[in-house]
Amino acid sequence: MSSPTPIQTPGGFAPVFTLGFEDTEGMCAVISSERPLPTRPAPAQVPAALEGSTASSALIGPFEPAALAPVYCTLSGDFEGTVQVVRSTDGGETIHPLTAAGSTWAVFSGPACEAVWQESEDGAALWLDCSLASGTLEYRLSQ
Repeated sequence: MSSPTPIQTPGGFAPVFTLGFEDTEGMCAVISSERPLPTRPAPAQVPAALEGSTASSALIGPFEPAALAPVYCTLSGDFEGTVQVVRSTDGGETIHPLTAAGSTWAVFSGPACEAVWQESEDGAALWLDCSLASGTLEYRLSQ
């Protein structure tokens, strides 16, 4: 305690408690400013990656991302055309392009590996809208 606490009658006592955690030797380590409670973010329960290859134009999906974890799009192969990450909230019946400040986002015409989205709505899914002129595209959406 940094400053004493006065005790008032009629009790004559003040309950005091502290928390501890198991240290590396299996002993109770009292939490203090010198020994703070060790914390780390829990990893999100992420779905299996959506991955494969295609030599023709296709709408590939769905990939239903875990909430609030970045989604990565990895594209490789010798292909000509475009690949756009799109979003749907109705099972792919209606798809919408990803945008940032009104500009189209996540459209690729060659190999790529980058974070493209972070979802917060339950039931939303991502798809790859592939328009290929030639070659084979290898794709992967993952978290």
